Amino acid sequence: MTLEDNPLSISTIEKLAQKIVSLKEGLNPEVLYEWFMIIEEEAKARAPEDLKGLIKVTQDPILPMKFKIDISRRAVKYFIEAIENNLDKMPFATRLYFQKVEEVILDEYEKSFNKSMK
Repeated sequence: MTLEDNPLSISTIEKLAQKIVSLKEGLNPEVLYEWFMIIEEEAKARAPEDLKGLIKVTQDPILPMKFKIDISRRAVKYFIEAIENNLDKMPFATRLYFQKVEEVILDEYEKSFNKSMK
């Protein structure tokens, strides 16, 4: 039996190829930038007027995989909500990246909160 005779094998190979392409494209700096802009825009839309200017993401011009997330502690909630709202729409690798971003933001928020409580 050849590969052409077995449609399941061709289908499996096509699905695997699509996943590989998705993984590769999901960590592309341009893809990450686009998702950061979507999240920033959505977070600003969710935030009260006085916090909109305190949510900003910038991409490093030299290291395009590096982003500076500049948000007020009071705006963290809206940024996290925007990430959560978009995770299902992202390619797999991008989703993992933003889940890690979310984790880092929450860790920093907790550290900042604990410092202010001392």
